[in-house]
Amino acid sequence: MDQTSARLEQAVTPARDTAVRRAARGRPLDLLPFWLILPTLLVLLLVQVYPAVYTVWLSLQQREGLKWVFVGSSNYTHLLHSTEFAESVGHTLIFLVGYVALTLVAGFCIALLLNQKLRLSGFYVTVLFLPWIIADLMAGVIFRLLVLPDYGVLAGILQNPAIIPPHGLSVLTQPPPQPLVGSFPFPPAAALIYLILATTWRALPFVTLLLLAAIQTVPGEVVESSQIDGASGLQVIRFITVPLILPTMVVALFSLTLTGMNSFAMVFSLTQGGPGTSTEVLSMFLYALGWNDFDYGRAAALAMLIAVVNWLLIAGTLRTTRTEQRSA
Repeated sequence: MDQTSARLEQAVTPARDTAVRRAARGRPLDLLPFWLILPTLLVLLLVQVYPAVYTVWLSLQQREGLKWVFVGSSNYTHLLHSTEFAESVGHTLIFLVGYVALTLVAGFCIALLLNQKLRLSGFYVTVLFLPWIIADLMAGVIFRLLVLPDYGVLAGILQNPAIIPPHGLSVLTQPPPQPLVGSFPFPPAAALIYLILATTWRALPFVTLLLLAAIQTVPGEVVESSQIDGASGLQVIRFITVPLILPTMVVALFSLTLTGMNSFAMVFSLTQGGPGTSTEVLSMFLYALGWNDFDYGRAAALAMLIAVVNWLLIAGTLRTTRTEQRSA
């Protein structure tokens, strides 16, 4: 009986498959999913793909009169060998190191305090989150008004020679000190230090909440066991807390670097690259090339270089996130 059923199944299966294929040929392809996502695809082409392709094309061109002339990699060569670019890279490196390091350290310390289950800790978290809801442009205007010469709230204190000898300090007009090594802009100008502090204040809530969430995932049993074995508070932080939240700290590091690399609104509204060019980071240099010098070819070349750095930072963030998910 079983053999008869198997033979009937073998005989029916080819005929059934042939009928299904014939029906599929006669039925029109279901294009409804494609039509549903078509508006989104068109928007992506308009706001992402087309500007990216146009920027690549523009970086290989040079304006001569009323027409564009293909110059190949000349814009990149001219840009990489210019002193303005080198100075801007120096300002960007100093800004990124100061901003990222200060934000991570301050965010980690505040997260440790908030993890102590203090009274009104929810209120503290709410107050801490307020800078995050302020736009970069408005935050820059606020910090500029604080130190505006002769009118700022802090200007009277900073410009007092009795407090900061010998002539006081005008943050927005103080010229940068002489570089210690070659032409590398270190020590930085007071305006660049103030810009680092303002940007840190703006990004501190995000990093603090991110690290606080990571600290709260540290098993309490492990901490209690180490304390029973005689570990001090600093040893618990160094040998238990930091290693366990290290992937999150790396993600925060990449995220802060990516944000700082593309920071423009804060720089524009606070210092506008001044005094002189002492706070002209790469994003501000890009703006100056395009809108002040109207050198669109070099501006596009610089935009492509910044985009490559952004892609590397995004790749590093994704790789760290995947590694963390696998280990979890």
